[in-house]
Amino acid sequence: MFTLRDRLNEGGTAVAEPPEKGTGAPTAPMSFSPTSRPDFEALTPVEQLKVDLHRQLIDQLNLEALEALGDETLVDSQIRHAVAEFLRNEDTPLSQAERDEVIEEIVYEVTGLGPIEPLFRDPAITDILVNGPKEVYIERGGQLSRVPTKFRNDRHLMTIIDRIVTRVGRRVDESQPMVDARLPDGSRVNAIIPPLALDGPILSIRRFGAQLAMHDLLRLETLTEEMASLLGACVQARLNIVISGGTGSGKTTLLNVLSAFIPAGQRVVTIEDAAELRLQQDHVVRLETRPPNVEGRGQVVARDLVRNALRMRPDRILVGEVRGAEALDMLQAMNTGHEGSITTIHANSPRDALSRLETMVQFAGTSLSLRAIRDQIASALNVIVQIARLSDGTRRVVSISEVTGMEGEVISIQEIFRFKRRGVDENGKVIGGFVATGVRPVFADQLQVAGVKIPADLFFGS
Repeated sequence: MFTLRDRLNEGGTAVAEPPEKGTGAPTAPMSFSPTSRPDFEALTPVEQLKVDLHRQLIDQLNLEALEALGDETLVDSQIRHAVAEFLRNEDTPLSQAERDEVIEEIVYEVTGLGPIEPLFRDPAITDILVNGPKEVYIERGGQLSRVPTKFRNDRHLMTIIDRIVTRVGRRVDESQPMVDARLPDGSRVNAIIPPLALDGPILSIRRFGAQLAMHDLLRLETLTEEMASLLGACVQARLNIVISGGTGSGKTTLLNVLSAFIPAGQRVVTIEDAAELRLQQDHVVRLETRPPNVEGRGQVVARDLVRNALRMRPDRILVGEVRGAEALDMLQAMNTGHEGSITTIHANSPRDALSRLETMVQFAGTSLSLRAIRDQIASALNVIVQIARLSDGTRRVVSISEVTGMEGEVISIQEIFRFKRRGVDENGKVIGGFVATGVRPVFADQLQVAGVKIPADLFFGS
């Protein structure tokens, strides 16, 4: 675990020193293999000032006593005060705005995520994508844009990556150059470093802002009230639901929203690779996979957790995302008394989602025939919800489909609601609307038996 002294030391030594006279080589060792770029870059006076201030903090502050306070607000205040005092004795000419900026950046370096901390604090930003130390992109309102934020060099970026992954007991180095982790607020982090990343360390942060509810999705026109009523009824009636969509389409957000319809008295077990679900129920058991250790041992995969969850007396099992052999165990759970399960899958259409599930079950190494696999899927699943991020950045539930069974050798599905696109206006906004197909789902009788009432004309809207 990083101590405050560790963080300050990192910040003070992240920049390579200029070469000593006559040596032609940096005094600090290179961070990566020969495929990485040199860390040395000439520092501006302000950048050098920040490095010097870090060193003064290390030399003069009682870091152990400061860390023992345990109050982040008080620690922040003490560091700000110390840096302000150091600046008063500096000869470097700075305006008040520049002084405030230096103080803020040093605080971010010590207590936060360095240069990207201000981006992380902006609730409108959903993705922070760092493509090496000098190239940072963000997603705001569904649109990607580049920002002027920069790290000093590869080593500076690696310091922040190490800090993130160490907090959750994971590591990243040349022997394990890829890692998934999460921040305390639930944001998902992926990092990949040289030698796999050719242009320096890459950091991707998927942020989760304020907890959204169904009324928020209605306000954002992600779906209609009729669609929301149907999905809520499906959850209450314990139908098995798969949420399908591409990366960043809003699958996890929709799963969180739908989970609010689970009755409060039920026991919910969640299974994820990186915990990001934020359910509103009281009785929730959260399980998370574990990567192998340094010796390559101790790995716990989603399939292991699904099997274990069945021994925990769950009323519902929510798998954050099925992506491998755990699909078979999930289907078997749905077929053996654990109805009402919800999961997500990466796919571009309901039919693609079924095809991916077939492939994942085959990963389990069973001798099941393709027909048997399809029978399992058709009997386990009830509803496929397709969500998409459109070209204008908006997210829409573009299809709600029912799995009706088998027709010959093919799984039969029928669409109940869809988003019908009509084009794009001059501002790039997608034009379209939600329509009911006029099909009354087979599971409507199941909703009635479960005591869940829906309007008789729900499926025949305009």
